[in-house]
Order: sequence, then structure tokens, then C-alpha cells
Amino acid sequence: MAQTRKHYFTPGMAVRMFADAAILQFALVSALAMRLFVWVAFQDNSGGVDVGDMFRNYLSVYCNTAWPLTGICLGTFYLTGFYTYGRHYQGRYKVLVVSQAISLAFLLYGFLAFFFSASIIIPRAALVLAWLFSLLLLISARVWTSIWERIVRPESERRRRGVNIADRHVLVIGGAGYIGSALLPKLLERGYHVRLLDALMFGESPIAAVADHPNLDLIPGDFRHVENVVGAVRDVDAVIHLGAIVGDPACNLDEDLTIDVNLSATRMIAELAKSSGVERFIFASTCSVYGACDEMLDEHSLVKPVSLYGHTKLASEQVLLGMADDRFTPSIVRFATIYGLSGRTRFDLVVNLLTAKAKIDGEITVFGGDQWRPFVHVDDAAAAVAMILDSPMPLIANQIFNVGSNDQNYTISEIGEMVHQRVVGSTITSSGNDGDVRNYRVDFSKIRNLLGFKPTWTIDQGIDQVLHAIATGEVTDYREVRYSNVAVLNQEGTSSMARDNWARELIRDLAGNDVTSN
Repeated sequence: MAQTRKHYFTPGMAVRMFADAAILQFALVSALAMRLFVWVAFQDNSGGVDVGDMFRNYLSVYCNTAWPLTGICLGTFYLTGFYTYGRHYQGRYKVLVVSQAISLAFLLYGFLAFFFSASIIIPRAALVLAWLFSLLLLISARVWTSIWERIVRPESERRRRGVNIADRHVLVIGGAGYIGSALLPKLLERGYHVRLLDALMFGESPIAAVADHPNLDLIPGDFRHVENVVGAVRDVDAVIHLGAIVGDPACNLDEDLTIDVNLSATRMIAELAKSSGVERFIFASTCSVYGACDEMLDEHSLVKPVSLYGHTKLASEQVLLGMADDRFTPSIVRFATIYGLSGRTRFDLVVNLLTAKAKIDGEITVFGGDQWRPFVHVDDAAAAVAMILDSPMPLIANQIFNVGSNDQNYTISEIGEMVHQRVVGSTITSSGNDGDVRNYRVDFSKIRNLLGFKPTWTIDQGIDQVLHAIATGEVTDYREVRYSNVAVLNQEGTSSMARDNWARELIRDLAGNDVTSN
């Protein structure tokens, strides 16, 4: 499903454009007045030019300049997304976007005036001053608007309604897994009432630290069963869907089961959430949807997954965004390759696995090595989900976010070398490709610029965390079944339980087509 940035017009946009037009008029009048003042202050009347005549001349300049300059500015602002997606950017990046739009508009006006008029009717110094004043005033207006939207208005609304974050109820599906066990404490610390729906395949030990929290309501159950979901979504304000069969090896054990869990259940959960009036729906996807590409990829890049896992996640994204309307606004979270420890740690992920093998076995085996991967610590992944949940709706509604860090794009060989350097006495060897053809570098600028997300963990810190867990006995054998998704599924056994033919057909369609995301 191809999606593009849409330019639309709303009453709120009309108000902002009217305010910007007023700011532009003020900037132009101020620039001409300053230019006139300088002329009066330094002219010696030797030319016989009357001040009154000069004032009338400048008034004529204003009248002839105001409407085309304002029209060009507003048109340029609109077409460059000044009033749509650009207005939601944050911090220095928002200032940059605003500056670029204003500068482009003034350059365009100067170009048109030069080529389609006998001369530029406005003095050049006044035009430069008008640009400078417009820049300062429009940026100041955006900064104040941002402060109002993020601090003043929410606080006043909370006081008026008596509503605060402690009154919000969140359903976390699959919250006893790798990411979920790191997310639950963050939500509870923020004051959310959390309802957890999970089959507890790994028992309650992953959430032992918060199991007795008064704001946690645990519902053991399979999220594929309608009756479990119907009760779970009742009276919640948001749903965070983390439940899935994760990873290519685990997904390949039983393709029908994978499609059932990862895709069919996602649609069912979303339909029930929407019918229950849940507006916020955060879905855990993966950067694996990008497949294999040598370019730097962002949320608008071509997506072409090369595995069943990636196909089910991409298909789920499409289903959710296709359901979006003014009452149901999903947010898609594409996680980078995750590392580090949580309540339910995994050792079937490259950083954790190579570190454990280096420490316990004394050897590091790198398969292939040239393929790129983006990485993010599980604690940062959980923090990103919590941040999206906390964010104002206009910033996250129907949006896709890559979650990770531009600084943590590495090849597998580089990860192996980093582990090798930190584990004294280990050896590193290269082997042939293990059949995993994924290769992607990912740009995470959007979540940083729009929400201010910055990971706090580095790969080195993650390696040290695993080494410390092994040294202290917290982890004794990384080969234990509980640390591997595919091993757990093998032990538990799988059965072909996919119930919806539409899901398998959608996967087949995706496998034969390139797709462009939002």
C-alpha cells in the first residue's frame, strides 16, 4: 500500500495562514519603516527630495509588494509542508524547517520580481530586513505555539477536566516478553493503569519485579482468542500490541501458525479495539521489512521483506493503516535489531549471542559479516514505546517510526570485532552465510526530530551488561531453551492453526510486489 504525504486544508490551517499573513505584513512594514528612517536620518536634502514624497513612495512600495510577497510566502509554506507535517517537528530541526521555508519564499519572490519587473520595486535592504524580521517572528511564533501545545494547554485541560496520566488505562498485549518486560515498569512508574494480556509462555518470572504492583492487572490468555481480547480492551484508552512470533527461525517452524499469530490476530485485535473506542494503537513492527538494500533507509523508503516474519509485520502495518480514521489512529514502531537484558532476555540475537559465546565458549563465529544491521537496546526500545504513548496525538497519529539510532548502524563483522575487543582471550572466526540475506542501514531521524527520542545505551554498554550478567551468575548457560524463541516453540510444539485464508493471500501478494511505506 503506497502512502504519500498529503497536502490538505483545514479551518485550523486557515487560521495559521491568516496569522502568518499578519506577521509577514508587520515584518514588511517594519523593514520599510526602518529603511525610511535610515534614509531620513542620513539624507542632507541636497537632492531636494521631500520626506513626504519619500513616505508616499514607500507606501506605494508596500502596496505593490505586500500582496505578491504574502501570496508567494503562504503558497510556498503550504507546499513545503509548513502547515502539515512540518509543524509537528521538534526543537532545532523545526527551526531549520521553518527557516528553509521562509528563505525559499523570499528567494522565489526576489527571482520573480527580478525577471518579471523592470526592477525590484522594493529596496534590497528593505527586502533583506523583511526576510530577517519574518524569520525571527515566525520562528518565535512556532516556538511559543510548541510551548503552548506541549505545556500550557495540556496543563490547563487537566485542571479543567481533572484528568491526569494516572487515570489512563493501557492494554499491553504480549507484555511478558523481551520488550514488554522492559516496558511494563516504565508505564507503571509513569502512573498508568496497565492491563496485561499474555499467554505467559515463559511463566511469570519475566514480570516478577512488577507482578504485585497495584496498577497492574494480569490477564493470562491467548490473544488470538476473541473472548480474551473483548474483555481486555474494555475501558482502556490505548492498546500496545507487542505479541508475535518473533525472528525468522521461529517464524519458519510453522508458517500457518506464524500468519495466524502475527497477522490474523493483529487484525482481530485492532477491529475489537476500534469498535471499543480505543483511539491510540501502538503496533510493534520491525526494520526487517526493509529486506536487503545498500542505501540508507527511512520511513518513506521502499520496503521489500525477504522473510515470512518481515512479510507478516508489513502486512499487519498495511491492515492497521487501512483501518485508520479520525477515531482510530495506529502508530507503527519499526524496531532495530535489539540487544541487552530485560525480564525475559534472549540469546538468539546477534549482540547477546556473540557476547555470550565469547565469554563462555571463548569463540566468536561471524556468518557472512558484510551485511548491515541497525541496533537498539531493549530498554531504549521500551522507552520509545512509552514516549509514543505519552506524545500528543497529532504527532503520532497514523505514523510509522523507525526506533534506533543512526550511530548504531553496524555490519555483523563490526559487532564481532567489538565483542572480541571486550572479551580478552576470545577468538573470532568468519564462516559462510547462514542463509540470512537481510542487509539494511536505517535512518532514525524522524523519531529524534519529531519526538526527541535519543537512545541512552550503546553497543559497548550492552556487551558489558551481558558480560556482567554472566560474571555474576545471573546467566549461566545462554543455550537454555528459555533464551531462544525457536527453542521454546520447538519444545512447546506447534500446530497449523491459521484460520483466515485472507491472511495467507495477503502474504503471497506482498511477496510478489515492492511496496512504498508512508
